[in-house]
Amino acid sequence: MAILIEDALKQIDEWVEPLHSEIVSLEASLGRILINDVIAVYNLPAFNNSAMDGYAIKHIDEGKEVIVGETIFAGDDSSATVQQGTSLKIMTGARIPMGAEAVVPIEDIEQVSDNIILLPASIRKEQHIRYAGEDIKAGDLLLKAGHKLHAHHITMLASQGISHVYVTKRPRVAVFASGKELKMHFETVAEHQIHNTNTPTFLARAQELGCEVIFIGTSEDTLDDIKAHISSALEGSDLIITSGGVSVGDADFTKEAFESFDYEKYFSKIDIKPGKPTTFGRIGRTYVLNLPGNPLAAAVNFEIFAQSIILKLHNARLPYIGSFKAKMKEDFSQRVGKYTVIPGYYDGEFFSPVEKRSPGMVSPLAVSNAFMITDDKVAEIKENETILLIPTRWQMCTKEKSEIITRNS
Repeated sequence: MAILIEDALKQIDEWVEPLHSEIVSLEASLGRILINDVIAVYNLPAFNNSAMDGYAIKHIDEGKEVIVGETIFAGDDSSATVQQGTSLKIMTGARIPMGAEAVVPIEDIEQVSDNIILLPASIRKEQHIRYAGEDIKAGDLLLKAGHKLHAHHITMLASQGISHVYVTKRPRVAVFASGKELKMHFETVAEHQIHNTNTPTFLARAQELGCEVIFIGTSEDTLDDIKAHISSALEGSDLIITSGGVSVGDADFTKEAFESFDYEKYFSKIDIKPGKPTTFGRIGRTYVLNLPGNPLAAAVNFEIFAQSIILKLHNARLPYIGSFKAKMKEDFSQRVGKYTVIPGYYDGEFFSPVEKRSPGMVSPLAVSNAFMITDDKVAEIKENETILLIPTRWQMCTKEKSEIITRNS
């Protein structure tokens, strides 16, 4: 019996265990998931410094002529001080000298002579001074465990002199497809054959989601050949993703092949259109997701279920796929009775379903950037009605489980 989408996601949440940690250099940490909290050890800025090229002055001297002393450059360890009636020329980033109460930009002064300047009549006290710790204070929580590191997080870690971080191991995803009619994109196809589009899709998406990928190849539709591919895929992988051979045809041997490996099955059918025969289980410590052979069905079910497995393996701070609200571009209608995935294009406000979305097509997701899941009672959605979308061009994740299905109102 087919289970509901929510129940399938619940099974994934309950059974998938996060991977262990490893230490990597900061340069290799992009996209990785932190294992531990990161606490600041240094103030940033580390010392009071100038935000402008200008003159360090006493506030009492506003509107007056002052003598210009030495110039302080960024990186200088100057011991000069600012007295009333004097100023020090200072460059951006240089340490604020003792006695200085403001910095006046170069363009705001009037040059009276080589070493005398006239200050503006109005100067705000402490203007253009960056104070120690105003950005980051020692002891601040910088990043929480489970955080996915992006480029600007690396900026912050580098500011603290952090050279290595503890992160979750990258999930190792092994991929293969079954079907003697399938040829890879670099092979020549006969009239009775087609190119294998699912495997490149899975490999690319798994890489985009931060995984290491292993391509096992394309198996024949025979029990022995599928078993050989499974044996190869089990070597060092955390997740195996296959497509094809999970239906009920005479040549669909994938389920039987996996069951010969002491396969623990969690679910084998989902109430979803397309992609009902999607199956999930485990062999030892390796999880297995069997997706349908039809390209669109395989791709959308990857977005829902494979992405959920990968998020859990990553031990991400936001471990659940999420949705966002949008409006329907125009009236939409469909048959009721099944939970249905509808790909389409979101323009920042409105969602337009693609017109062609047969399970065997490859073009719908290429022109889409999101998809909608409707429940089995949604017959129509009117123009401007609010719907829920799951993006395919970026990740939308949540800390707690949230609604991802557009339901009959």
